[in-house]
Amino acid sequence: MTREEHSDLVLMDRALELARAGTGLVSPNPVVGAIITDPQGNVLGSATYRYELVKHAEVLALEQAGEKARGATVYVNLEPCSHQGRTGACADALVAAGISRVVAAIEDPNPLVSGQGFSRLRASGVHVDVGLRAPEARHINEAFARYIRRKLPLVTLKAAMTLDGKIAPAPGEGETPTALGVGGATSGWITSADARAHVQELRHASDAILVGVGTIIADDPLLTDRTGRPRRRPLLRLVLDSHLRLPHSSRVVKTADGDVLVLCSFAEERKKQALQSLGIRVEQISPPLRDGRPDMRGVVRRLGELEITSLLIEGGAMVNWTALAAGVVDKVFLYYAPKILAGTGAVPFAAGPGYRHIKEAAYVRSFRLHRFGEDFAVEGYLRDPYGD
Repeated sequence: MTREEHSDLVLMDRALELARAGTGLVSPNPVVGAIITDPQGNVLGSATYRYELVKHAEVLALEQAGEKARGATVYVNLEPCSHQGRTGACADALVAAGISRVVAAIEDPNPLVSGQGFSRLRASGVHVDVGLRAPEARHINEAFARYIRRKLPLVTLKAAMTLDGKIAPAPGEGETPTALGVGGATSGWITSADARAHVQELRHASDAILVGVGTIIADDPLLTDRTGRPRRRPLLRLVLDSHLRLPHSSRVVKTADGDVLVLCSFAEERKKQALQSLGIRVEQISPPLRDGRPDMRGVVRRLGELEITSLLIEGGAMVNWTALAAGVVDKVFLYYAPKILAGTGAVPFAAGPGYRHIKEAAYVRSFRLHRFGEDFAVEGYLRDPYGD
């Protein structure tokens, strides 16, 4: 590796760090970080895109660099935009500032504009290099990619379980049915504090979180982002509740502030009005499934209409299976603790009819492993967020 190649890697890594700093602050747009350097590698400007600042990261960095930007290099994790949106085209701004080289990780996943920013830069004599740290850049903007290509959120199914795939012991054996999973129990957690802290990172990176009403009844969770970091929009708390059984005394209801949405199959007017009087939004997803539950595909389509780019499912066994069977899951993040629960009545990760043949099983691809003390997690994809 040459000295210049090493410098490019270091600076792109810094641009990626700047992009990650925008997590929770940009939806429904992508996270972007930009750094401008002179020919000697001195940083002239750097910025993180934030939705409320309107200006894109490249433009903010240009404003810091000023006249020194002429002949400089820009490192950015995503292709500079070529179209007029809330701001003018970043590619045009870079050309006007006299930038001589752009190092970008990936093309814009939006099929309507992908590659056009690079073409505009090259047509104006700017040297463009693409592909450095591409896997990392794709990962941090996968929700944006899924949303901008399909107008659907990236759906991540998260669960915490034992090595034998159980999320809770059998009911009546010392724990509530879902207390070992994601609920509000203060003891009996399957996974460690480190793993549970990472779940909060997943929540912070998500626009919405979803559980079934059974989880609310059993565990009374808050379903909040407890990272303490700022967000542009509150985490939308979604409850699948076919017949509006949501307890009015639950913590979700008591803390609702326009951020709780109940999705039902049959909106009995009396129950609906009672929840709405408590500040709960209620929507009916039609038509329901044969068993009366809301159709997960309809749920996901509705979230896309609400500009929700990422959904984290933290449901129980039935919700997990329903999401998998409906084919809406794009990604899994499965935490495992070095424990074996056993028992015929223990609650499995997903409870439903199951696949009849192994060839029909949901196939997890491009997976990576994570360690959290004694625990580990599998992160993988059932569908490529950048694919068609």
